[in-house]
Amino acid sequence: MVQSPTVIGEKLRSFPDHTQLPESDGTFVKNFHEHPQSLILTDSIEPVLQELHPDNHYAIGQDCGIYWRETDPPEKGAEAPDWFYVPGVPPRLDGKFRRSYVLWREYVTPLIALEFASGNGTQERDKTPLQLVKGKVQKPGKFWVYEQIIHIPYYGIFIVDTGELEIYHWEDGTYQQLTTNERGHYRINRMNVELGVWRGTYLGQPEQAWLRWWDLQGNLLLTGKERALVAEAQTEQERQRAEQQQQRAKQERQKRQQLAAQLKSLTPEQLKKLGIDPELLE
Repeated sequence: MVQSPTVIGEKLRSFPDHTQLPESDGTFVKNFHEHPQSLILTDSIEPVLQELHPDNHYAIGQDCGIYWRETDPPEKGAEAPDWFYVPGVPPRLDGKFRRSYVLWREYVTPLIALEFASGNGTQERDKTPLQLVKGKVQKPGKFWVYEQIIHIPYYGIFIVDTGELEIYHWEDGTYQQLTTNERGHYRINRMNVELGVWRGTYLGQPEQAWLRWWDLQGNLLLTGKERALVAEAQTEQERQRAEQQQQRAKQERQKRQQLAAQLKSLTPEQLKKLGIDPELLE
């Protein structure tokens, strides 16, 4: 029997949405690197995502919860990647900012999730399954949840202290660790970009390793500030080039004027010997 929309709606309402679930589990951000690292990823990938999604239907989460299981308390059924991207979903729901990403409401899996590991990555590689241990539900590991439950196609673990990066691709039900290309980057299909490690300074931080994007030709995707600096440098180069052209034109005019003055000082007979018509100088 086909159920009416009212009945279906009542069943949907029995599952909490992003406005009814906690937006934080109360834990501290793991390190001061997380915030600028998330910013540099989001800022530099924005033009690419605008091109991929002219309707603006995509969402980026930064240390936001992905609810994959109903639990009590609710936050135990969520994982919060440091950075993730979901294609094909509206940035807001019913005009409200997303407080979290709820899989049983969205049905669209994030394409990529990234973790910025403060330690050696053990927590981020945790494959502990969801199971009962001595009558209690054992908390599953991040790796297991992303691989076995959410099925996120690309999972990255960035070791902040060493600048090491591991990228896993979901294939045939399990994660396979990828190898880098000739540039030392990982290609992320469907985003048409590469992901790798770049050393430099950002937001006043000392030079260090940062997780960054490149295009498929190996060109670094710049942040808004970097793009502005490049545009400013190009404008300055064009200004200097125009000044140089004006200076050369001025020098050429001066040379012609000097030559004309020298020729005018000659007699008509001397000019004729040089093959110059005196009337042309009048």
